[in-house]
Amino acid sequence: MSFAEDLERLEEIVRRLEGDQLPLEEALGIYEEGVIIARKCFSFLEDARRRIEILSDLSASEGEATQGED
Repeated sequence: MSFAEDLERLEEIVRRLEGDQLPLEEALGIYEEGVIIARKCFSFLEDARRRIEILSDLSASEGEATQGED
């Protein structure tokens, strides 16, 4: 599943847990699924943050190098 699909599924899980009168076993099952999806989404976002930091550092380094050439 893509990040967007995972997020959509997570929202669906939250709606069901908040709204439905689910049997305990079913509620625990979808809660567990939600935790797994939430961890996957968090990991994806952490990886994206690290990549952005690396790219930002590279851009800043290149900008400093370019300014030093003037």
